[in-house]
Amino acid sequence: MKSAILSVGTELLFGQITNSNSVFLSSQLNNLGVDVMYHYTVGDNPKRLAEMIRQAFTDCDLIITTGGLGPTQDDLTKEIAAEVMHDDLVLNENILSELESYFKRSNREMTDNNKKQAYLPTRAVLFDNNAGTAPGFALEDEGKIIICLPGPPREMTRMFEQKVKPYLLKKSECVIYYKMLRTFGIGESMLETELKQWIDGQTDPTLATYAKEGEACLRITSKRKTSEEAKTAVDDMIKKVNQKIGKFVFSYDDEELYEVVGKKLIDKNISVSCAESCTGGLFAQTLTEVSGISAVFDRGIVTYSNRAKIEELGVRAETLEKFGAVSEETAIEMAEGLKRKVGSRLCISVTGIAGPEGGTEEKPVGLVYICALLDDRRVSREFKIRDTGRKWNRNYTMLCMMDMVNHLIDEI
Repeated sequence: MKSAILSVGTELLFGQITNSNSVFLSSQLNNLGVDVMYHYTVGDNPKRLAEMIRQAFTDCDLIITTGGLGPTQDDLTKEIAAEVMHDDLVLNENILSELESYFKRSNREMTDNNKKQAYLPTRAVLFDNNAGTAPGFALEDEGKIIICLPGPPREMTRMFEQKVKPYLLKKSECVIYYKMLRTFGIGESMLETELKQWIDGQTDPTLATYAKEGEACLRITSKRKTSEEAKTAVDDMIKKVNQKIGKFVFSYDDEELYEVVGKKLIDKNISVSCAESCTGGLFAQTLTEVSGISAVFDRGIVTYSNRAKIEELGVRAETLEKFGAVSEETAIEMAEGLKRKVGSRLCISVTGIAGPEGGTEEKPVGLVYICALLDDRRVSREFKIRDTGRKWNRNYTMLCMMDMVNHLIDEI
C-alpha cells in the first residue's frame, strides 16, 4: 500500500508551529508495512486542499490528513474529503451527544459552532477522540482510503495508536521491520563504501545511510509477510554488517551516544567525574540528561583558566609553561589530578581550542586532547576536529569524550 501524509493548516506554512505529526506518522506507517511516498502541506484553502487530495490519489492508495477538523470556519478537511470521496455530511446524533457531555463535564459552554464537529460522512468509519473534541474517520471510495485525524499531536498520536493502527493492520499484506544502527568515528561516505557489496543491487533487506551531526547512521529494513520473517532477515544482515563496521557501532536501537554511555555506567556501577576546559561543562551537562545517572556521576569541574587547572587539579605550572594548556601532558595531569581529588573509578579530562580565536599554525582551532582513567587504565588521545564553528567544535569534542568512555567500559 502506497500512502501520502497531508498536513492541513496555514499556520504550518507560516512556520508558526513545528510539524511533528508527519514524522510520527511516517515512522508508524513504515512499521506497518505501508510505503510513505509523499509529505504534503497545504493551507486552509478548500480549492487547493481538494486539488492536493486528488493529486495524491494519482499515485497513492491511502492518504492520512492531520488538521482542519475543528469547529471554526477555516476547518474544512472533513468537508473537502467527503466531496472528493463522493459522500455527504450528516449530523451524527451519537457524536453530538458525546460533545455535549464533554462540555458539560468540563463546565464549559458548548457554542453553536462546536456542533459542526458532529457532521460526518455517511460511510465513514469513525474514530473516537478521547483527548479532544474532533472525531477522526476513515472513508473509502473505489479502492482509495482517506483517513482524517485531528491536528493537535496529543490527540492525533493517541487516535492513531488506539484506533487507526488496528484499522490499517487489517488491510496490510506485509510488515516492515527495521533497525537503525548509530555509528561514531566513520563518515557516511566511508560507511557506504564499506557496505557497498550489499548496497549495490540490494533487494531485501535494504540498507540506507544517513548523516547526523557528528555521526553516521545505517537503517536496515526488511518487508516480509510476517514480523518474524522480517526480523530474521534484518538480524542476519546486521551480523554481516558487523564484520565490516562493528567497531564503530554504538547502538542498534537508534539511541544517542550519551544514553548508551550513561546506561553502561549505571549498569556496571562505575563512578565518574570530569574536568573540562574547552567544552565548558558540556560533557557533564549532556551526561546528566540520563535518568538515574546520579547513582554514579559524582561531579564535573570546569577548569577554564590555567589558574583553575593548577588550583583545582594540581596541574604543574611547569607543564603549562613548557607544553601549554592545550597539550596531551596537560590533559593527563588534569585527569590524574581529578582522580586524586575525587577518587571516581572513571575520570576524564579535556582541553582544546574551540575557536574561532585562539588558534595558531602549530595549534589550530579544533585541536583537542582528551585523557580518561578507568581503574588502572589510562588512555589519552589527540584529536584534530574539522573546524566548522565553535558550537560544532565543542559538541563534537563532547562526542569524542563519550566515545572514548564507551570503548573503555567495553574493554573491562
